[in-house]
Amino acid sequence: MSFTSILFIVFLVIVGIQLIYYLAFLFSFSIQREETKPKKHIPLSIIICAKNEANNLEKNLPYILKQEYSNFEVVLVNDSSSDETLEVMEHFKASNSNIKIVDVKSNETFWGNKKYALTLGIKASSHDFLVFTDADCKPNSNNWLAEVSSKFSNQKAIVLGYGAYSKKKYSLLNALIRFETITTALQYFAYAKLGIPYMGVGRNMAYRRELFFNNNGFNSHMAIKSGDDDLFINEVANAKNTDIIVTKESFTISEPKNSFKDWVLQKRRHVSTAKFYKSKHKFLLGLFYISQLLFWILGITLVVLSFKIQWILAVIALRFTIQLLCFGLTAKKLDDVNLVFLAPILEIFLVSSQLSIFIANLISTPKHWK
Repeated sequence: MSFTSILFIVFLVIVGIQLIYYLAFLFSFSIQREETKPKKHIPLSIIICAKNEANNLEKNLPYILKQEYSNFEVVLVNDSSSDETLEVMEHFKASNSNIKIVDVKSNETFWGNKKYALTLGIKASSHDFLVFTDADCKPNSNNWLAEVSSKFSNQKAIVLGYGAYSKKKYSLLNALIRFETITTALQYFAYAKLGIPYMGVGRNMAYRRELFFNNNGFNSHMAIKSGDDDLFINEVANAKNTDIIVTKESFTISEPKNSFKDWVLQKRRHVSTAKFYKSKHKFLLGLFYISQLLFWILGITLVVLSFKIQWILAVIALRFTIQLLCFGLTAKKLDDVNLVFLAPILEIFLVSSQLSIFIANLISTPKHWK
C-alpha cells in the first residue's frame, strides 16, 4: 500500500471522528428547542468580582440593578484594585440598598488569585442561589435573572448560560473571537445535554451556595490562578445537577479584546486550566481538536497531491455540510448567524491560534487573572 493510500485511509478515519462529534452536537443541542419553564422569583445573590474595572462598573452596573426581579442582591467584590473601582462601588451602594461590597486587600498568599476574592464574596452573600458575571458584562435584557433562575430546581443546582461578545463590523479579530465563543458554547452546551458537563463561563453562570461549600469551594485548585468557572464546574457538575439556558434574554454581552495580543493572553489563561480537567473530558476535547487539526493538514496534503481528488473533495464537502449545519443552527440560537459563511476560514485561523497558544503554554504558564 502506498504512502498516499495510507494518508487517505487516515483522512477518512479523521473525517469519521469529526462527523460523529458534529452529529452528536447536532442532535443533543443544535436542533433541540429551548424548554420554557415557569419563572421563579427565588432570592438571588449576584456575585461580581472586579479588579481595576471602574469604567466597566459605571457602564454595566445600571443594567444589573434594573433587572425585573423581585428579590436579589448584588455582591461587589473589589479585588485589590489600584483604580477607582472601590469608589464606584460605594457610589452605587449609596443609592441602592441591595448592594453589598467586599473589599479584598492584597494578601501575600493569595495575591493575584481571583478565586480567593470570589470565595470572600460568596461567603458574604445572603442567598443560597448565586449568579455570576463579570464587570465588563451587561445582561441582554431586564429578564436575565428571571431566565437564569427558571432553570433552578430541587435537582438542578448548576445553570450554564451564554456569554456573548458584541459585534464589530469589518474586524477579522472580532469575527474570530465570536466564532471561537460560539464553537466553545456549542461544545459545553452539547456535552451538558449529553450528560457529561465539563465547563461553564464566569461571564454567565449560576449555582447553589451550598454546592460550593459542600465541595470545599476552590480548595482543590486554589493554587491555579485561572479556572474559577471551568475547573469548579468540571469538578462538581454531573448529568443530574446541571442545566443550560440559551434564550436570548438570558445572554450577557461583553466587549471583546481589541488586539490579537490581548486576546491571545486571555486565551492562554483560559486554556491553561484544561490540563486539570477530568480524564474523560481531556480525552474527548483533545480528540476533537486533534481531528480538526489533522483534517486540515491531511485534506490539504491530499488535494495538493491530487490523490483521488474527487473522493477527497466529496468527503470534505460532506464534512463541511454537517459542520455548517451544526454551527449554523447553533449560531442562530446564539443570535450570530452572520458568521456561518466565514466558518471554514475562521476555523483555520482558530485551529492555528489554538496550536500556538498550546505551545506557548508549554513554555510558560500565565501567572495572574488580571
